[in-house]
Amino acid sequence: MAAQQTPDSTPPVPALPGIVEMPAPKVTERLITGTAGLPMLGLGLFSLLAGAGVTITGIARQADEVTPLGTTLVVLGPLLALTALILLRGLTAVAPGQARVVQLLGRYRGTIRADGLTWVNPFTSRRRISTRIRNHETETAKVNDADGNPIQMAAVVVWQVEDTAKALFEVDDFVEFVAIQTETAVRHIANSYPYDAHQPGQLSLRDSADEITRTLSAEIAARVASAGVKVVESRITRLAYAPEVAQVMLQRQQAGAVVAARRLIVEGAVGMVELALDRLSERQLVELDEERKAAMVSNLLVVLCGDRGTQPVVNTGSLYQ
Repeated sequence: MAAQQTPDSTPPVPALPGIVEMPAPKVTERLITGTAGLPMLGLGLFSLLAGAGVTITGIARQADEVTPLGTTLVVLGPLLALTALILLRGLTAVAPGQARVVQLLGRYRGTIRADGLTWVNPFTSRRRISTRIRNHETETAKVNDADGNPIQMAAVVVWQVEDTAKALFEVDDFVEFVAIQTETAVRHIANSYPYDAHQPGQLSLRDSADEITRTLSAEIAARVASAGVKVVESRITRLAYAPEVAQVMLQRQQAGAVVAARRLIVEGAVGMVELALDRLSERQLVELDEERKAAMVSNLLVVLCGDRGTQPVVNTGSLYQ
């Protein structure tokens, strides 16, 4: 049985801020190839048939006359058949996307990843483990963000078993372990960032999706690495304020949007007024003193910044009447 050796232990997974440092694994995966299964299948079937034939021959000889040869054949036939059954028990079929973890008397001997029919020691136990890519979606959790606001958050993580030995021997149930650690990471991320950014450049759950996703993936990967699991991707699938504060927070967001829109309108209006005064001065169409300039600026700002259409008043007299 050929084996590819790997180090017996690896250094501990480096811990991210706020993450408990996981212990170094005691067992790591090593690959074994075993023996070609089809020749052993043929040998086992041949031995089984040979044992049955020898037994039948011995019984037939014993029926005619009890002889030492007949007795030997009667004993040898079942032994040969039993040996064949033991040989056939060593046959192991591995499907694509699966692996078999081989143990002998409780000791880890290696992992078979090559798909097909393989023969290994018939006295070993072979535990099946899936190496396919899996999804896990957390339930919507009600947590507080960094500002203390109650929010609802859920995420999905795409993961795959990378080290079968760690997955089976380092944790009790690696599927449940991934589920619990993913939920823990989601809660920790929610508590570490505000829902909305309060200043430019600040990371927030709503506005910094890419950065938050990378941080979430790194934290989940650090938590589940000791179980031999590789995180392919993680995404936040639900993010919203809790129902009891959703209406108030919506009003705050709307107020912020209105203020931002007003700021933009005022900046544009000031630019237009400045442009109008500069054009009038360049073309010398009319001379305005400071008081008339102030009145003109006031009228233009009212027209440009008002949220409703203005009603013009036509002056039919002179400029100063």
